[in-house]
Amino acid sequence: MSNLEQFKIDLKSLPCGTSVIAFDLDDAYFEALDAPVVRNGRLHCTLTIHSAEDFFDMDFHTEGSVVVPCDLCLDDMDQTILTDNHLVAKFGEDFSEDDDLVTVDENEGILDVAWYIYEFIELNIPLRHVHAPGKCNPAMMKILDEHSAARSGDGDSEGPVDSRWEALLKLKD
Repeated sequence: MSNLEQFKIDLKSLPCGTSVIAFDLDDAYFEALDAPVVRNGRLHCTLTIHSAEDFFDMDFHTEGSVVVPCDLCLDDMDQTILTDNHLVAKFGEDFSEDDDLVTVDENEGILDVAWYIYEFIELNIPLRHVHAPGKCNPAMMKILDEHSAARSGDGDSEGPVDSRWEALLKLKD
């Protein structure tokens, strides 16, 4: 089980200037987060923090790959991740989040970046993820082709046209 304590950054103890923190993310990280979309992966995240008195400019650079299901054959596939993200934190009275600005309770001074890193990864996954051509599970693709052919009517397009559409078809001519 991954120790998520390493993702809790004590902003009060950071020296003014630049600090760099590196995280290695693996299956245990995703399991500890109980991540909804990504369950497996191997990534490296470098967090660069530029700090002033109570203002923290954070740059996240994450690269590696995660395992997601293929949209066509449903087999697992590796999805490459390469993302750069930015987040700004400042001290305030209560914790709040507004777009790219996070207000951290001044008394506590701790920012947990574990979920932010996960969200950056998930947002970098394309909406459609499929294997490269020819790499999908052949058995599943055969079943998919059979069901697609059955749904399309197997060339039954020469059948009679519904009378409601007949007038519209005349407009095409």
